[in-house]
Amino acid sequence: MRRRRRSAQLTENMLALTLLATRRHRNLQLQNYCTINHHVPVMKIYFDGESELRTDYRLSRQTLDHLIQSLHNHSDHGWGHVVDVLVFVFWLASATSYRVVSRAFDIPRSTVHNIIHRVAEEILAIQRQVILLPGNELEEIGAGFARLAHSAAFSTAVGAIDGCQVRVKPPHTDSQCYLNRKLFFSIQLQAVCDHTGKFLDIFVGYTGSVHDSRVLRNSPLYVEQLYPPEGYCILGDGGYPCLELPICILTPYREPVRSPVAARFNTHHSRARNVVERSFGMLKTRWRTIFLKALEVKPTFAPKVIACCAILHNICLTNGDIMEPAQAALRPENHEASLLVEPDQQCGERRRERLAAAVSAPIALAPVLGDHDYI
Repeated sequence: MRRRRRSAQLTENMLALTLLATRRHRNLQLQNYCTINHHVPVMKIYFDGESELRTDYRLSRQTLDHLIQSLHNHSDHGWGHVVDVLVFVFWLASATSYRVVSRAFDIPRSTVHNIIHRVAEEILAIQRQVILLPGNELEEIGAGFARLAHSAAFSTAVGAIDGCQVRVKPPHTDSQCYLNRKLFFSIQLQAVCDHTGKFLDIFVGYTGSVHDSRVLRNSPLYVEQLYPPEGYCILGDGGYPCLELPICILTPYREPVRSPVAARFNTHHSRARNVVERSFGMLKTRWRTIFLKALEVKPTFAPKVIACCAILHNICLTNGDIMEPAQAALRPENHEASLLVEPDQQCGERRRERLAAAVSAPIALAPVLGDHDYI
């Protein structure tokens, strides 16, 4: 009996020691798993506090720190909030595979996937704080568009609208819905920007085969009549209908124009509206791997990635982190003339005629506005 008791007790002691050793091993593994390797080059340049970050992250140090502080993630486990943001921005800047990011940061590939999707949701959560419609700044924005147009008549313009086709990898089903008129697969980003190029509103997710005017008519901006306020207008190209209601969008006269008044209006209109093309140009230049080649993510995740790029664009402008657009990124989309304009009471041609007359008035031609800058 005594031998059996001793044998049983020895067995229990051995099991306890084995369990303790297993727990210690697991804790050591977890500790090693979440230990930051500060010798990894892409993290070393950030943590040294001095190195230039644009080469790897496409953001200045001030902008990157602003983003980290804005997300307010107080997680007490995993790799840490700072590393999470660095991983996401590096992936966004390089648009490479999770495997490459995993090697660059010395982090497991599955963890990279989780970090990228988690941080994307965190950035989308601050969209309403970063991309928002103006309140008391309407007069300032109107004055800015008047300077861009070189005509005081455009002081009622408080935004410029345009669309951008973003290349994506098409899904296996319904891939033809993503095929646009330029014969590549894409989803659309519709954006309204102010006179500085900062986005006031974005609407992303429609497939490339949908016309710009139909995207507009299904956007909250149009359906809920969010912007511009009464008495103001936004400027669009020929891909949009010229509208007075439910929101006022003024487009140029169709070419060839029939009068010098219309030609003069188109010239000033183009000068003011080009700020949105410049805004897209800066967006494409900074995140060139996202906008200048097919985005290698699922179509359901692609709109979130594009929205994150737009949010970061505004954060960059807020911090003075301006990246001049490359010439290739400034090429216009060459939208076709609107196919969905309905000649009814919503048409904005009368409003356009009044503005064109004001542009050609002698007082509007006086050089009182001076030179202008987009930013």
